[in-house]
Formats: sequence, structure tokens, C-alpha cells
Amino acid sequence: MTPPSESVAVDHEPVLTARGVFRFREAEGQQVPTVRDVSLQLAPREFLTIMGPSGSGKSTLLHILAGLERPSAGDVTVAGVDLGAGDEEHRAAVRRSKIGFIFQFFHLLPDLSVVENVTLPLRILGQNPRRHEGRVASLLDLLGVAGLRDRRPANLSGGEMQRVSIARALVTQPPLLLADEPTGNLSSKAGEEVIGLLRSVRDQLGTAILLVTHNPRDAAAADRVAFLHDGALRADAELTGGPFDVADVFRRLQELGI
Repeated sequence: MTPPSESVAVDHEPVLTARGVFRFREAEGQQVPTVRDVSLQLAPREFLTIMGPSGSGKSTLLHILAGLERPSAGDVTVAGVDLGAGDEEHRAAVRRSKIGFIFQFFHLLPDLSVVENVTLPLRILGQNPRRHEGRVASLLDLLGVAGLRDRRPANLSGGEMQRVSIARALVTQPPLLLADEPTGNLSSKAGEEVIGLLRSVRDQLGTAILLVTHNPRDAAAADRVAFLHDGALRADAELTGGPFDVADVFRRLQELGI
């Protein structure tokens, strides 16, 4: 595993930049914005949460930032690479090398063991997982699943499956980790543990994290909380200097009426 002191970007350039991002959908013959003029930056080692209610555009925005969807307008840059500079093959290459992604549902392959699921991204890149055994072992240890490496997903709890999916997302050492409601399918206790592990990932590996959620408890763990309402970021409402007390997040939600 790369020591934390070596994993932080030395030039302090943003890991993620979005400028003027819009996404429209057609409704009753009109183009309706689901994401409206979103601009943001994520610094190396930063943990940012974007919070908003269901239907606010969180997942759509995250998919655009990951290159899974194209914006109707605006541009996104990941680790210095413009996602809009090429076709889907270009965006897929950026995702494979620079972005880790974790979801509400774990998407583990049932016929593969824990270690086989974790090392799958390496095999997709044409790399031999045996050359990365030390890094894989360190990841499994960091995420508390080292003793489960030979189990199949059917023999894991929900919290354990999410830990494995985080390890899989990090195995290629991406500078950016995107998380879409990662505790939404977990018990309260398991969810708290996963959020704590994300902070450990940021602290020990230097990975920048952007998490979208409607859960104030999850949001409070971040360094910065931005609020999305009707597809637009409320620039006047951002919380900085976290982690926060959950009451701070609730208070800001009440102030915003969302």
C-alpha cells in the first residue's frame, strides 16, 4: 500500500472540477432541468458530501461527474482529464483509472470470492492481481475484511459486502472515490461503520471522496457539506470545517426548508 505521505497530490490541483453543468429531460414536450448550473471543485484528500432530498438530482449529478451520463451543457474534469474530450470509450478509460465508485447496492459477483471481487478491476485493466498482493492485503485489512477473503457474497452481511465493494473501488488506487447513498441498504450500526471507514480511507490513503446522501448522519462526517435543491447547489448554505454535529446539518436543512 502506498504510504499516505506519498498518495497526496503534490500540486494541489483539484481532483474533480465541474463547471456550469446542466442536465435536461423531456417532460410534456418541454426540456426540464434535473441538474441546473452546478459548479464545484474537490481538492486532494477532501471529503465532500452533497445532500438533498429524493428527486433533487443527486444521483444524476453523480453519474455526470463519473462520466456515466453526459451533461446537456458544461464540463467535468477528473484528475486533469476532461471527461467530455472523447467518446464513451474515453470516459470508460477515465473511470477505470481515476475513479472508484460505490453504490447503495453492492454489485458483487456471486460466484467470485471476496478477494476475486476486489481484484476484478485489476484483471479488467489486464493486470495480474498477484503482482498487487501486498496492496490488496492492506486494503482488506484497512476495511476489516481480511479474514473473509475466501468467502462468497452470499455468506457476508450487508455491512461486510459494502466493505468489500469499497476495497474493490480502491484497488486501482484512484485519486477520486464517488459514493451514491452507500449506507442506504444497511442497518444504522453498519452504516455508521461504513462512514467511519470512508474517513479512514481519506486519512490513510489520501483519497478524495464525494458522497451523495439524504442522510444527515452520513453528511455530518464530511469536511464540507453542500446542499442540492431542485437540481441546483445552494452556494449560500454550504457547511465547511467538518466533521460536524448532526444537529448542525439538521439545522441547515430546516433553514433551507428541504
